[in-house]
Amino acid sequence: MTMIEPHDYPVLSIVGPTAVGKTELSLEIADQIGAEIISADSRQVYRELNIGTATPSQAELERVPHHFINERGIEEPFSAGDFAREANKRIADIIDRGRYPLVVGGSTLYIHALQFGLADIPDVPDRIRDHIEERLETEGGEKLYAELRRVDPEQAESMDPTKTQRLVRALEVYHGTGRTLSYYHRNQPEPPFEYKTIVLNRDRQKLYNRIERRVDRMLEQGLLDEVQAVMDRDVDLDHPPLRTIGYREPIQYLQEEIDYEEMVRLIKRNSRRYAKRQLTWFRRYSSYTWMEASKTDVNDVLGIWRD
Repeated sequence: MTMIEPHDYPVLSIVGPTAVGKTELSLEIADQIGAEIISADSRQVYRELNIGTATPSQAELERVPHHFINERGIEEPFSAGDFAREANKRIADIIDRGRYPLVVGGSTLYIHALQFGLADIPDVPDRIRDHIEERLETEGGEKLYAELRRVDPEQAESMDPTKTQRLVRALEVYHGTGRTLSYYHRNQPEPPFEYKTIVLNRDRQKLYNRIERRVDRMLEQGLLDEVQAVMDRDVDLDHPPLRTIGYREPIQYLQEEIDYEEMVRLIKRNSRRYAKRQLTWFRRYSSYTWMEASKTDVNDVLGIWRD
């Protein structure tokens, strides 16, 4: 096989819904081309969360170098913007060392931030957001939307006025920075790398069956013990990673808010719904190549990458 230089082709990305089979295929690709995996999973970065996030096993981590696995504590914020900035540095370093970066994951906002960039918006003081939220309560959304139409008509035109969280965000950016949200979107920096992205998919029912089997395995592997260990540390259970699927339901069960059967049902149902949302998100990108996971092997992917 003729090897290509890391600078010659776009960065290869393998994305798709939860439980579709990204890990297995990505390990095989990494073995064949000598790649290091950039995990684009918003929860696998946390040391305390392994079973519920389907973090690669120790053997898999030893087989292929991984980045953004077990690197932070759950009380350390790690946004999509943080991920994109750090991932760009590591991708550059991997390429400089003559190896291949391989982005793998299903966290849609992380992937978007990395491939398309996010607006570089300065931090806005909490007091400004608090004031706008107070105004929302006292004045109502219609009056705030009318204000947004005056100060940032471009942003107002692109949004649903009933989505008050976005409305508050647009106004807090304007009042906190002196520039409109649409200005920041127009002037966001270009990402430093190009990407070739493969979306793995499966027949919907087969995907749902895989999701449900994965949930059963997680429970057999000790998901409840993992969640209890986090709760025993007396951490804030409202931290974003603990409000996600596979953690919020066990927390509800361990707090005796729901019974075991309901917990299992909710994890499976919410995981299926999440997979559907992931697939809907990935369809936004016309440049992505969709492949049937059960019929796709390493050479299929590498052929598209080199094309």
